[in-house]
Amino acid sequence: MSASLGRRALAEAVGTAALVAVVVGSGVQATELSHDVGVQLLANSLATVFGLGVLITLLGPVSGAHFNPVVTLAAWFTGRRADAGLTVRDVAAYVPAQVVGAIAGAVLADAMFGEPLVRWSTHNRSAGHLLLGEMVATAGLVFLISGLSRVGRAHVAPVAVASYIGAAYWFTSSTSFANPAVTIGRAFTDTFAGIAPGSVAPFAAAQTVGAVLGLVLMGLVFEPRSPAQADTSSVQDEPELAAPTLL
Repeated sequence: MSASLGRRALAEAVGTAALVAVVVGSGVQATELSHDVGVQLLANSLATVFGLGVLITLLGPVSGAHFNPVVTLAAWFTGRRADAGLTVRDVAAYVPAQVVGAIAGAVLADAMFGEPLVRWSTHNRSAGHLLLGEMVATAGLVFLISGLSRVGRAHVAPVAVASYIGAAYWFTSSTSFANPAVTIGRAFTDTFAGIAPGSVAPFAAAQTVGAVLGLVLMGLVFEPRSPAQADTSSVQDEPELAAPTLL
C-alpha cells in the first residue's frame, strides 16, 4: 500500500463509519417495515453483506480495508518481521480511526432515521452463549482472512469476507459482531442493532480470544509461505495473519 498513513487512517475511519451506518440503518429500516424478527435479521444481514463487499472492494487498495481492530492487530503481529508489515505507528493510527468511525456511523444512521443522535442501547448481550458465539465468529473471520493471504487468494476477500459475515449472522448466537470497534459504535444506538454498554467489554474480550484462536488455527492448517511465494503475491495483498508465519 503506497498511500500515506493519514490517507490510510482516513480510509479506515470512513469505511468503518459506512459499515456501522449500514448495519444500524438497515436494522432500523427492517424494524419499521416488518414485525417479524426473522425478516428483520434477514434484511439486516443482506444489507451488511452487500455493504461490506462494496467497502472492501473500494477501500482495500488504500488501507487494506480492515475496519476492525483485531484484524489490524493480527496483521501487525503476523507481519512484524516483514518489511511490508504494519508498524506500531500504523496500528496506533488505524485502531482509533476505526473506533471513531464506528461511533460516527452509528450517529449518522440514527440521524438518517430521526432517532436520537446518541442514546445508549438497552439491548443486553452478556450471556455466556453469546460470548461463545462471538469467539467462534471472530476466530472464523481471522482464520478466513489470514488463510486467504497464506494461499495467495487475498483478491477474493470482498466476496469471501462478506459471505462469511452474512453466514455468521445466522449460525452464531451473537449474530456475529466480530469487531471491537463496531461493538463500541453499536452501543451508541438504542435500535435493533444496538448493544448495551455493559456488554461491550465482555464482547471485546471474547473477540480478542477468538482472534488469537483464529491465528493459531491458521498456523496449524496452512503451510508457511516460502520467500518465492511472498515475492509473487499481489501488491495489494495484506501481510500474512498467522502467529507462526487479522483482518
